[in-house]
Amino acid sequence: MPEPLADIRTPADRELTSFLRRLAALGVAIAGLVVAGAVALSLTEGVDLWTGFLHALDIVATTGAYPVPADVGVEIVRVLLTVLGVGTLFYGLVSVTEFLVAGHVAELLAARRMQRMIDGTSDHFIICGYGRVGRQVARDLRGAGARYVVIDGDPANREFATGVGVRFIEAQPSDDLALRQAGIERARAVIACVDSDAENVFIALTARELNPDIAIVARASQEDSERKLMRAGATRVISPYKASGAEMARLALHPQVSGIVDVDAEYRMEEIEVIDGCAGAGQRIGDIRGGAYIVGLRRAGGGFAPQPPSETVLQPGDVIMAMGTPRTMDRLETLFAPTHAGAPR
Repeated sequence: MPEPLADIRTPADRELTSFLRRLAALGVAIAGLVVAGAVALSLTEGVDLWTGFLHALDIVATTGAYPVPADVGVEIVRVLLTVLGVGTLFYGLVSVTEFLVAGHVAELLAARRMQRMIDGTSDHFIICGYGRVGRQVARDLRGAGARYVVIDGDPANREFATGVGVRFIEAQPSDDLALRQAGIERARAVIACVDSDAENVFIALTARELNPDIAIVARASQEDSERKLMRAGATRVISPYKASGAEMARLALHPQVSGIVDVDAEYRMEEIEVIDGCAGAGQRIGDIRGGAYIVGLRRAGGGFAPQPPSETVLQPGDVIMAMGTPRTMDRLETLFAPTHAGAPR
């Protein structure tokens, strides 16, 4: 059963806890040294335990407030207390100085502020991996005004992300703690876009276990990984290489097409330019659309018309925004193809 959110400690909390434990261990060592010295001095000096404690504390603190009895046993105890006490105090001072000089305090405060920002974020997206694909996803989400949290284990990416004010968690994206720290219970979707397909599968499995209702969009480099990601719980699987290759081929075959968006498995939307001399130039929209939907028209001279009337005559330089099935869109592409283009074989 997942651990409660209140028990989740951030890396900053763990580092601070480790430092405090070191200080506590030093405190226990000093206290034990003073107690042992009090007992030893009480026996060697022949004084009561309280006086022995005061003398031991004086020796460890190196204040020299009490006279030194001329006794070999007492001198041996004083030497041991001095060496061990000064060594322990010096180690404690070095530890505190190192913690402060190394900038750990500033890092801890920054990490705590970052975690408070993440804890106050909801209905956001979790980007797993901040490589080239992850950074592009972040740019598009930021452009859309969406909130997101990045999980990546590369410190270099953390420095890059911090520079643009990204909510960043330095951890393995497939780690349960990292996903829960990113607020997967409150998130809208998880985007698994690390370079490794196996890691993306683990991310999908973990995210689906932590939040059965969340949407998961995953990246797949290999074709057989797409099926594995779907079985792992991914809602949608994107293959950047396949998608980019198919779009490059389509744009090369149809230079009149300036943009393509896959709306669904059965539909796609395209921007198609009306080329001078093509079969569609000079015709009305109602005559050329067939089974496609013409959702917008950008005139060559400027201006945009959403859902243009059927009587609108298309002129060279116009750009139509059409949506339809692959068959209907292929028909439009052929209709607005340049006259010098060869017929498809």
